[in-house]
Amino acid sequence: MVEVTVTPQSSLSDRPVEIRVRGLSPSQLVTLRAWLKDEHGERFQSRAFFRADGSGEVDPGTHAALGGSYSGVWPMGLFWFLQPDTLFRRLVKRDVAGSPFLVRLEVYDGLQLVPDPPEQPLASCEAERWFVGPGVQRVPIREGRVRGALFLPP
Repeated sequence: MVEVTVTPQSSLSDRPVEIRVRGLSPSQLVTLRAWLKDEHGERFQSRAFFRADGSGEVDPGTHAALGGSYSGVWPMGLFWFLQPDTLFRRLVKRDVAGSPFLVRLEVYDGLQLVPDPPEQPLASCEAERWFVGPGVQRVPIREGRVRGALFLPP
């Protein structure tokens, strides 16, 4: 049985996570796909192609992506290379304190080049990427023409 995991499952957006795929056949070619929808419902996604090692595992932190949104060893590449489905959209988080981005990770057999693969993924999981840690207070700043926010630790 194929399994994909993100450790930790819930983390701050600037913290690295480990992505692992287990249960593949040795040397199996797979596509790892990450996607999320922003607060306006726009989808952003990335994909990378990997060949499983002799144990049937894929670890983007040590295995090089063979192509897709990036190539080479990029442990956080699936998160860093998210691109909009609609041109000229930017990934912006407005409600930084109230909710995380929910990033869906999926594993597909073979090379999946289309934005919406027609087949079901072999495995999937979800990662929460928060922008503000627990207990952090956000104070809006409005002084003359200056606008901003001050984030105070607990």
